[in-house]
Amino acid sequence: MVTTGAGTPVTLPEVKTMLKKVEKQRAELIYEQRITLEHAQKFARLTVKQAKDLVKELEALGFLDESQIYTIANILPSTEDDIRAIFAKERFSPTQEQIAQIIKIVGTYYIE
Repeated sequence: MVTTGAGTPVTLPEVKTMLKKVEKQRAELIYEQRITLEHAQKFARLTVKQAKDLVKELEALGFLDESQIYTIANILPSTEDDIRAIFAKERFSPTQEQIAQIIKIVGTYYIE
């Protein structure tokens, strides 16, 4: 999960937008910011609005915690195995029905 300096979780599209603003304000980003921006540009597959809408829909499910929601929004898992990998170290393991709900929601925002 990606967080701001204040500890607020954000999605990769939001990170990309924030760092592009910083890049416009300064002549050059510091090393860590430049690497993070490159990563966000490569892997952020949704717009900021789509990512926020996806987070809201995942929150509405009621069985995911904040870190799981943002991980799903950033990775955009498309298979059961992808989702199981996210929960591999968690105490909570989603049911088959819950996994299907997650895949359906993610699929409405991102199609490979």
